[in-house]
Amino acid sequence: MPLGLTTKGRYWAGVGMLLCCLGGLSGCATGTLGNGSDPISSAQETDVRRRARIRLELAANYFESGQTSVALDEAKQALATDSSYADAYNLLGLIHMRLNDYAQADASFQRALDLRPADSGVLHNRGWLLCVQQRYPQANEIFLQVLTNPAYMARSKTLMAQGLCHARAGDDVAAEQALMRSYELDAGNPVVAYHLSSLLFKRKELVRAQFYIRRLNNSDLSNAETLWLGVKVERALGNMVAMKQLADQLRKRFPDSAEQALYDKGRFDE
Repeated sequence: MPLGLTTKGRYWAGVGMLLCCLGGLSGCATGTLGNGSDPISSAQETDVRRRARIRLELAANYFESGQTSVALDEAKQALATDSSYADAYNLLGLIHMRLNDYAQADASFQRALDLRPADSGVLHNRGWLLCVQQRYPQANEIFLQVLTNPAYMARSKTLMAQGLCHARAGDDVAAEQALMRSYELDAGNPVVAYHLSSLLFKRKELVRAQFYIRRLNNSDLSNAETLWLGVKVERALGNMVAMKQLADQLRKRFPDSAEQALYDKGRFDE
């Protein structure tokens, strides 16, 4: 199932970052360490850590902008400066995961956890790595561990990752439960809304699917995938006027999309 990378915006353009966490850095970070500890203040920061942090901030910016090889070099430079920097190992794990080097990704996350045990942000990332590797029970155990931390501030993101992992594993009931909890915490997250609606559509719960996809398509975060799902939901409900309105939007905004091609061919089951 696609994750919606066909339009710009702080959510869709950064779906990978929504599923992962940069710890104390920018992007999808919460601003504090995942285990609830306070970040090091400027007065406490050593010169070595300051130089490593500057390198790592550059690496994070490159990573978020899709310049993965440059991000990898900068993260390695940060660790060459300060080999005890857990956040650098965390980012290094995300970079290796994007490069599909799962062994190196896991080793990096494990090293970060050696330096900062039970860090929820790092654990979240390792959980998603295990899910990508189809190690679903182990991934869920980690997500559950993360969610038991009362100081963890990114619960909606972990619930989203847990829900998507359940969906990958074929457990639609558990997927719906996790996605619903994520939506309750962050109703503005279009990735959650899209997947929740898609799951409900698959289960023939059409009215509920309509609620979530309509709300998303009425926002500025809609894209070709959300419009196409809306078309299929309205068609299944027999709302042909609403379906036509969404189809017109799809043609006007995304004329060259795969979804428009499917609509033209009448392939509503794909």
